[in-house]
Amino acid sequence: MLYSKTADFLSDWDIERNGTLKILNALTEESLKQSVMPGGRSIGTIAWHITQTIPEMMNRTGLTIDRYDGKKEEANGLKEIIDNYTYFSEKLKNEVSSKWKDADLDKEVNMYGEMWKNGTTLQILINHEIHHRAQLTVLMRQAGLKVPGIMGPSQEEWAAMGMPPQK
Repeated sequence: MLYSKTADFLSDWDIERNGTLKILNALTEESLKQSVMPGGRSIGTIAWHITQTIPEMMNRTGLTIDRYDGKKEEANGLKEIIDNYTYFSEKLKNEVSSKWKDADLDKEVNMYGEMWKNGTTLQILINHEIHHRAQLTVLMRQAGLKVPGIMGPSQEEWAAMGMPPQK
């Protein structure tokens, strides 16, 4: 699927970026080291990857997401992850709303050796973020963190409402 209207992307982006910010804000400095296995990606690595993918992908489309240093492989802590994610995700919203019309979503650009429509790139960016956000929630549980609900209440949120978690 691809986006054909910028307004549709911007609406979805607001929902997804808010969900990602809920997850990032539930992390702790100590949790950034949690990985699924020795040598595997950690919470910190995945969170930084989500953050860095916004400018890395979107700058290829001709939009300008500044402050991006593609050579930096790790963040200097949780604050840098959250600050950069907040900035990049808001900057993307502003760039799309101010520079692209609906017709620009049909424009094709070279993305990793393939020609992708901008509307496809936006959809893949959102899918990518959802995918890695889900990985983070599993690692958060392993790290003993409370997981915020994104697409409905989490286990902890059901309990806070006095209800058993939904199966």
